[in-house]
This record gives sequence, C-alpha cells and structure tokens, in this order.
Amino acid sequence: MKRRQLASIAIIVLCSTLLALVERLLSLSEVHCRQQEQQHNLGFCGEEEEEIADQLIRMATVGGLHDSTSPSSQQNNSEIDALARFAIQEHNKKENALFELVRVVEAREQVVAGTLHHLTLEVIDAGKKKLYEAKVWVKPWLNFKELQEFKHVEDIPSFTPSDLGIKKDGHGLGWQSVPAHDPIVQDAANHALATIQQRSNSLFAYELLEILHANAEVAEESARFDLHLKVRRGGSEEKFKVEVNRNSEGYFHLNHMEPLQS
Repeated sequence: MKRRQLASIAIIVLCSTLLALVERLLSLSEVHCRQQEQQHNLGFCGEEEEEIADQLIRMATVGGLHDSTSPSSQQNNSEIDALARFAIQEHNKKENALFELVRVVEAREQVVAGTLHHLTLEVIDAGKKKLYEAKVWVKPWLNFKELQEFKHVEDIPSFTPSDLGIKKDGHGLGWQSVPAHDPIVQDAANHALATIQQRSNSLFAYELLEILHANAEVAEESARFDLHLKVRRGGSEEKFKVEVNRNSEGYFHLNHMEPLQS
C-alpha cells in the first residue's frame, strides 16, 4: 500500500515538473517571437540583410548612377584608383590570374545599402590590353568592401601605324614625322624623362617643358621614337636627344640618350 502511495506521489511530482518546464519553454518561445517581430519591423539582420542587399544590387539601374571622378578632387580620384587596384587583386586571387591595371577609364557610383562603384578598367592580360567592368560594393561604417562583379567588355586593338597618323604605302615606313602632342609620343617622352631621372644623382627633378622634335618608325606592332626634349632641372633648362622603343605590349624602353647642344 505504501509503495503505491509513494509511486503516486512520484508521478504527481514528475507531472508538475514537466508542466513547469513546458510553461518555461512556451514563455521563452513567446519572447523569441517578439524579438523576431521587432527585428522585422526595424529592418533586416544577418543573412536576411545580405540577401536583401544583394537583391537591391541586382535591381540597380543606370538611371541611379553618377560620375565618381572629379578633376578638382584629388582625394576622390585616389580612392577610385585604390578601388580599381582592389578589384584587380580580388579578381587575380579568385581566378589565379595575373591582370595588371593600366588605368581607370570610367568610374560611376550608386547609393545602394552603401555605395556600389561601377568601374571600367583598362588592364593587361597576357600581354594584351582589354577592358573590364568591375562592381565594388563598399559599406564604410562596417569597414566592408567586396568585389561583386568582374566581366570582360572588349579587347583593345594593338598598336598600329595609324595610331600615330602614319599610313603604310608598301615601300616601308621608315622614319616619319609625328605630332608632338600625340598621347603615345607624350608617353614615350615621359618614360625617357623618368629613366633619365632614375640615372641622375641630381636632387632636382626633371620637368618636361616641350617636345621640340618627334619622329617615329613603326614595324608590325612596335615602334621607335626619336625625340628632342626641352626640360627643366632646378633653375636651368636642358635639351636631350632620346630614342625610345615601344613594344607590342605597350611597354617603353629608353635605348639611347645624349645632351643636345643649344
């Protein structure tokens, strides 16, 4: 008889404990639901936030874009250059590639849960110049930066005689006079000056004042430039005769340099 009474008491205690546990679980569940409801009312968090942000990015339209660069804002342009380098580094890491950044062709941005930067980049891939479009998503307040997209747009044609206004006549090009203001001629002159500066022990930097004379000889996809340069170093002016090579990959090399007598 006593055993039956003890068993009944044990069952009653166990049932009471289970009921208390169920009530506690229900209470915790109610609190959790309220928290979830508050988070839903206030915004998105965790994975939901990332999913919604991705959807916003996918819905981005051209109409919401505006130019990122400004001739008067050196800091802003430096930030764009940094984003371009970041995009190249991330793409190289992901695809095990060896792209080299040449320049930022165009930079636009759009405010989408931060800033989505649309960059058109000129890169060198396996010796050839190509255009790529990159999208970099930045959330400064979270120190967050991510490459969202990196896609090929088009190849850039290799260097040809027509780049310098030279037309092939079937008798061999030889040395031809070319415009001193041509961008490729300017690049050749600047490369020559930078190389001269590296070889100089002078504390004063060279400054290009004028290209006095410019000839070019084009063969296939390479070219040689014969240039006469007027430069300034410190308070004095100097003149140099230089010969610069440009290969099919767009790289310059200073072959020869000598002072010019005034």
